Amino acid sequence: MKRYHLTTFGCQMNEHDSERMKGMLESLGYSEAPERAEADLILFNTCSIRESADSRFIAHLGEAKRLKREQPERIVGVGGCWAQSVKEEVFERFPFVDVAFGPGQVHKLAEFLTSDSITAQGYFEFEGFTGHLPAHRERAFQGWLQISVGCNSVCSYCIVPSTRGREVSRPLEELLGDARAMADEGVREITLLGQNVNSYGRDLPASAPTGGPPGTRRERPGFAELLRLLDGIDGIDRIRYTSPHPKDMREDVIRAHAELESVCEHIHLPLQSGSSRILKAMRRTYDRSRYLDRVALIREHVPDAALTTDIIVGFPTETEEDFRETMEVVEHVGYDSAFTFVFSPRRGTEAAAMTVGAVPHPVKVERMERLVEAVQRGARERAQRFVGRTVEVLVEGRSRTDPDRLRGRTRHNKVVNFGGLAAPGELTDVEILAATSQTLSGEEQLLARAAAR
Repeated sequence: MKRYHLTTFGCQMNEHDSERMKGMLESLGYSEAPERAEADLILFNTCSIRESADSRFIAHLGEAKRLKREQPERIVGVGGCWAQSVKEEVFERFPFVDVAFGPGQVHKLAEFLTSDSITAQGYFEFEGFTGHLPAHRERAFQGWLQISVGCNSVCSYCIVPSTRGREVSRPLEELLGDARAMADEGVREITLLGQNVNSYGRDLPASAPTGGPPGTRRERPGFAELLRLLDGIDGIDRIRYTSPHPKDMREDVIRAHAELESVCEHIHLPLQSGSSRILKAMRRTYDRSRYLDRVALIREHVPDAALTTDIIVGFPTETEEDFRETMEVVEHVGYDSAFTFVFSPRRGTEAAAMTVGAVPHPVKVERMERLVEAVQRGARERAQRFVGRTVEVLVEGRSRTDPDRLRGRTRHNKVVNFGGLAAPGELTDVEILAATSQTLSGEEQLLARAAAR
């Protein structure tokens, strides 16, 4: 039996693509190798959002080159956004690579492996959704559901539209069928994936509302309707999604968090900057006021919701005043956590050409330190609201820091380390005894567990 080793870089979309690659390879008779040196097929699923991801990948690729030299019949493959972004030069720069493919061409890997070709092949066309592949899930009870591919936004710093193409929504009934199949397979928590999930359905043909009487006005399915229909599927206990765009965050989606039992009390709402001037330069199509209006609406309908975000520090022309406005938003909102990034130019983007007004690296680093401290302080304060509460936890496995304890996740997407007897995939009640900015800790309520059984 041939063996493969796959390394994944980047976002949750890439994690999902990697699960599909694994499922496809195992359907072809491959098994997973724990180390690259033991693999007949070495694969990388790459990211090109941050310069740091590029650098880490290139370092890993150097090991693959050495292993290929030792065993020439070994196959080296590179997929994902980085491969798509350098499609014109990938084989010239890395002649030891046998196959390269963009994120929309995962299925072409199987075509290459089952062909008689002895020459390097590249697959980079956009074909819409190509996800009808078996998935090898990391956990049997958690699954990704990709609702769309591509992005129609034109953020000046982002390379995604050129690597994943224009936005294409999957048909509603197809998604519902996939979700029912996942529930039948034991998936209890699904995470909906898209570059901008809350613009779902705008490119689909209009149809009569589900359950509507004959003659009802025809309309396009929206993201809120998708959440409502998924909530009605037996066996799906939790629904998450990533990522929405603040410009498209509508009240009906926010209300879904309050009204639908399975939709979790967590919303990831990317900020990027608290300065309206910088947001305009980023082409984010909302300003500070619009963003804070969405936050207020979330707090009104789902007061206990966990809010998380993305923030970029040091975008070209960012002044100390612009950064101060970002810090003000961070203090005002009180995020439960945030992904923070130092700006790095991406090839082919508008921002990469913004050399005038570039922020010096030491200034970026100093601002990042202040931002991280403020985010962690706010997250630590926010986390204290859980202390003394009993919360529902989906058990994911053993704690990473203490094998005698369990690890799971709340509906608010907070990691919990706790003592207890529950098995992975079970929902159990945990009393929270302590909290940090990153994690909660507590003890399983064994009497409640026994009563439930």
